[in-house]
Parts: sequence; C-alpha cells; structure tokens
Amino acid sequence: MNHIADNLAQVHQRISAAAQRCGRAPEDVTLLAVSKTKPASDIEHAIAAGQRAFGENYVQEGVDKIRYFQQQGQQDLVWHFIGPLQSNKSRLVAEHFDWCHTVDRLKIATRLSEQRPAGMPPLNVLIQINISDESSKSGIALSELDALADQVAALPGLVLRGLMAIPAPEPDYQRQFAVASQMAQALQGIQARHPSADTLSLGMTDDMDAAIAAGSTMVRIGTAIFGARNYAAR
Repeated sequence: MNHIADNLAQVHQRISAAAQRCGRAPEDVTLLAVSKTKPASDIEHAIAAGQRAFGENYVQEGVDKIRYFQQQGQQDLVWHFIGPLQSNKSRLVAEHFDWCHTVDRLKIATRLSEQRPAGMPPLNVLIQINISDESSKSGIALSELDALADQVAALPGLVLRGLMAIPAPEPDYQRQFAVASQMAQALQGIQARHPSADTLSLGMTDDMDAAIAAGSTMVRIGTAIFGARNYAAR
C-alpha cells in the first residue's frame, strides 16, 4: 500500500507547483484527503505518510472511522464532512466532525449549532455555493450569501470559516479559473463582516491548479490519493 504515500507525495508536489506559479506559499493550501468508501487501512497508510485532514461524504461511514481512530488513540486527525446533509443526520455531524462544508440553509445550521456538545469547540462550517447553478447540486446562489452568512455567524455553536463549491466539470483552464475567481471574490465579500471566514474549499483533481491560482485554501482530493472508489462495496 506504499502507493498511497507515493500518491500523496505527488499531489503535494502538484499543489506546491501550482502555488509557486501564482506567487503563493504552498503551505497556504491545505490538502483534504477524501477517504469516502475507503477502508480504515487505507487511511492508516495516509496517516503514516503524514496526512491528518480527511473528508467523508457519508455520515455513518465517517462516524465509524472517527470512532475507530479515536479508539486507536489517534487524536490529532481533523475530520471534515463534505457530503449533502439531511436534517436527521445533523446530530451525528455535530457530535463527531470538526468541520462541515455543506451548510446551505439556516435550518441545518441551527440544528448543528444546537446539537454541538458543550464540551467541544464550535463546529467549523462552510457555506456551500452552487456556483454553476446546477439543479442536481446543493448550495445557495451567490445572491443569497450575505444573508445566510450573517445568520450562520450569529449561531453560538458554529464558527463561519468560509465557502465551498463543487463547480460543474469544465476542461478549459481559463473557464475553471473564471469560476474559481467568482468564489474567491465572494469570500472576500463576506470577510469584512466575518473575519473568521478564511477558508475557500475549492478544487479537485481536475481543476486544482486553477482553483489554487484563484485563491483556494483547501483542495479536496480522493482518487488521486486512494485510487478509484468502489461504491458497490458500501
């Protein structure tokens, strides 16, 4: 399974190269390893290679992994929930994850805040923007951002950390960059009122370079680290 360590090294090299091309420091871009559908053994190989931030799309699968690694005494991992969140699963996210990337309505944000245990730090949350206006994807329109950001930032169990988006697939770099730049501008637009909003979760394997050039601070990479996913095994 050493290929996971090799893959991580290659992804880090790509992040560094993309950051340096646009005059940014590579350490300003966090690599989020998307470990959905992957076994704990794969995550262990990534941990051995130095990876600490992991993203999960499915609530119960993520909670099972979080509990497993806590039982192993691995206390320094940071777990991000990056999938669509239904109201009936919000408590599990609030009680176990460190981040939630997919807040797109006040109802979910309020539940996460109320359900966050008092002994834990506030949950870091990102507002999901449907930047490509796709009916199949979650997220709000940019026109709704200011109002929801103000509402989320007022909730005591949460910290508004920024924005997330999953742009429509686009092979052209310049078009990728244009969409990513819209997201970066949107983040800048809310930072004056909400200084805690320092994170732009944007960029996957195919559009990472453009996202970093536009200002992404967190890229979500799965297949390039762990290999193809086996959804039938879930």
